[in-house]
Amino acid sequence: MKTPLVLLLAVLLSSCNTNKSKNSVNGEESENQSTTIQSDTLTKHLKPFKEDLPTIGLLMYNGVLQSEVVATSDVFAKPTADGEQLFNVITIAETENPITTEEGMHFIPDYTFDNCPKLTALFVPSAYDMYAQVHNEKIVEFIKRKNEETQYTVSNCAGAQLIGKSGIADGKKIVTWIGGGEQLQKDYPNLKVQNDSLVTFVKDGKFYSSNGNLASYISALNLLETMTSNEHRAFVESYLYLDRLQNWKED
Repeated sequence: MKTPLVLLLAVLLSSCNTNKSKNSVNGEESENQSTTIQSDTLTKHLKPFKEDLPTIGLLMYNGVLQSEVVATSDVFAKPTADGEQLFNVITIAETENPITTEEGMHFIPDYTFDNCPKLTALFVPSAYDMYAQVHNEKIVEFIKRKNEETQYTVSNCAGAQLIGKSGIADGKKIVTWIGGGEQLQKDYPNLKVQNDSLVTFVKDGKFYSSNGNLASYISALNLLETMTSNEHRAFVESYLYLDRLQNWKED
């Protein structure tokens, strides 16, 4: 009677060890597979910096309205209908430290003021409280310096205050957030501030401006059309479902 019992225990132990071995192998495979999946997920979303492409720079700082950063990246990061990358889209901040948006998200800048590459266009966003930015000489000097090389400089919302402080658009038309135009004109009398209750978007030479927030899509799309074509703008609007927002119907 003991012999069959011993044999049964031996079989059970062997089975357990075999299953454990299989689980260990499967665990290694799962871990390797997981690593591969994570790597592939990251790799396929990376947009390589291509020297021959125009570079769109998105200025960031603590308290920035994230919609004004996201809107521009949304528009310019989209490929052509054939999947071709048209622009380098980069974020820039004073330091390498993550910035915290007004809404509480954390964005890590691609470049700093010191190592920022040459820009084709610079987008200057806003915050609800612009005092710190307007009185930050490094930000103002960065805007001045980059404006010397950009083909286009764009402000959204209260980003117009930084444009005014820098003096780069003196004598040019500009618009700011709805309700902010009167104070902007007082602070920077050399600007030609437009009526923000009636005007959403302004273009004057190389300078573009908008009311900001989701209206930042308007300034980005208008510049996109200038730099590409009406057909590509329409493609991007469709890609983003903006046509659905424009013709929004509710059952």
